[in-house]
Amino acid sequence: MTVIMVEDLDPSSADAGVPAHFGDPMKEQRLLETAVGLVDRSNREVLAVPGDERASWLHTLTTQHLSAISANQGSELLVLSPHGHVEHHAFVTEDGTTAWLDTEPGAGAGLLKYLEMMRFFTRVEPRDATSEIAVLSLIGPAAADLFPELAAPRIGAVPGPKFAAGSVPPEATARYDVRPFEGGLARRVPLGVDLLVPRHAKTSVIEKLGVPRAGLWAYEAIRVAARTPRLGHETDHKTIPAEAEFQATAVHLDKGCYRGQETIARVHHLGRPPRRLVLLHLDGVATDHPPAHGTPVELDGRAVGFVGTAVRHHELGMVALAVVKRNVADDARLTVGESAAAIDS
Repeated sequence: MTVIMVEDLDPSSADAGVPAHFGDPMKEQRLLETAVGLVDRSNREVLAVPGDERASWLHTLTTQHLSAISANQGSELLVLSPHGHVEHHAFVTEDGTTAWLDTEPGAGAGLLKYLEMMRFFTRVEPRDATSEIAVLSLIGPAAADLFPELAAPRIGAVPGPKFAAGSVPPEATARYDVRPFEGGLARRVPLGVDLLVPRHAKTSVIEKLGVPRAGLWAYEAIRVAARTPRLGHETDHKTIPAEAEFQATAVHLDKGCYRGQETIARVHHLGRPPRRLVLLHLDGVATDHPPAHGTPVELDGRAVGFVGTAVRHHELGMVALAVVKRNVADDARLTVGESAAAIDS
């Protein structure tokens, strides 16, 4: 099997350390869309938060309702700045003794520093557990067949601005079932099932599962087509949750105060955040040179947004997730570099 690592293709990539593809990225994409493939995402960084007060503590610090989280439950959370800008994003997996937070490559140290600063006298002991735990992902419609006891993610349809925040039921947020399995924990998420496994056992778990492998390139193509944002890709220092579509899965609208809540409440009640996440179809882009993260999206020569992640999709062609100003019309004639771009509405 030909294995091409991410760093072989882009030495500066934050995703170094995992396979980019196994020889045929387009075939791997089709596998993830029609069946199930295993993607090594062990480049994600993991924090462990043991301690008797971990649930209530994380509840007060983040956007998610976690005070009642119990063993074999998972969720998604954000840490915001005082002005409501997204600083950190993580999945949380509770096993009964520890809350495991997995986040983007390079983001773990910053999140851990923040948690340590906010400990005070709380009975929690956050630590970097990246050397202990690796994340593997089973992506595709058949992923659920491998763990049939895991319910589909309960991601509630958060009511629009016409509803008061107090009327939002507690279940109107992201909830992910978690189950122990031989070798780690399985967490059902929108694109499939994530496995949190001891890093030393990663190879043996992959062998025991016997699931066809797919690289991160295929995963990213599926993620982009599904319009799923990624911290540091579809976000910048000004991003608020609603702009990157984090609000439906990582923000609970019926909980107590937390940093940045005023911005969440204002956007929830008034609507129309300054920017929005869109899928762009790109015309005239060389297939081996997609636009880089941060490339301006322009309208009549004026920047109106930026490219987050650009990929070559096996059916859609060259596409990109981008963040653009709210008032950019769906039929606007946009450009990205020398290429024409159109919003998929």
